[in-house]
Amino acid sequence: MLSTTFSIDIAAYAIMSNHYHLVLRVNRQQALNWSLNEVIERWYQLYKGHPIVDAYRKNPEQSKENLDTVLKLSQVWRARLYDISWFMKYLNESVARAANKEDNCTGKFWEGRYKSQALLDDRALLGCMVYVDLNPVRAGVCHSLSESDFTSIQERITQYTAYKKHNYKPRKNTEISVPLQPKFLLPFTSNEKSHYLTFCITDYLELIDWSCKLIDFNQQEHPSNNSPNLLHIISIEEDEWLDEILNFRRKYGSFAGSNKALRCCAHSHGLGWHKGVT
Repeated sequence: MLSTTFSIDIAAYAIMSNHYHLVLRVNRQQALNWSLNEVIERWYQLYKGHPIVDAYRKNPEQSKENLDTVLKLSQVWRARLYDISWFMKYLNESVARAANKEDNCTGKFWEGRYKSQALLDDRALLGCMVYVDLNPVRAGVCHSLSESDFTSIQERITQYTAYKKHNYKPRKNTEISVPLQPKFLLPFTSNEKSHYLTFCITDYLELIDWSCKLIDFNQQEHPSNNSPNLLHIISIEEDEWLDEILNFRRKYGSFAGSNKALRCCAHSHGLGWHKGVT
């Protein structure tokens, strides 16, 4: 629900027993292009709003003073609708309210504020997505991707498999194969000009299947000796990739990416380096 209200897309997720992971993409430009009325309607899906805006919704013909107030409020709401902090605030509050109601108690549910990392390049994006999608396997909760309940990879595999069984073939020149991918997840596409994940869905499935076999010694199948295509695209060695998907959270600080991307980011902040630079 939040991904359709905020200008924030979900690329990957994993819900564990006492925490969850999200890989999010903020689409700031989309939010800036929304009309005044669209901003107001989106905000009202989440919160009560404001009396002056209530009056504006019933009758747009308002005094200049009231219209100025509506515009100022909409600017604040627009900024919040592409803000990860507000996204997480609403999500965590919703979970806390539901848990408190179930346990008949009050107070905080989560131990602390969420932690976030900015993904600076394709290497960081793929590493983080695979790290998140493999969470249940890495924790020993299951031993296959299809059994990884409450994860985006299970959702992607289920959708992809269902349509492949019906011999679905995307039409030529289409930007993305929509039916092959879940409706509410950020889709993969080979079109570099798009605002989606600029990789092929089959390449990602190959990469995560190979990675799953690499980290789970209970797998009956061993990973292929041939490295997945995406590893060549992002220019990363197998040993380095294994470290990436096992230790992503610990390996990086607030920013994640290649040495070059981390150093450029650090220099833009007046620093010499960020955690993760080898």
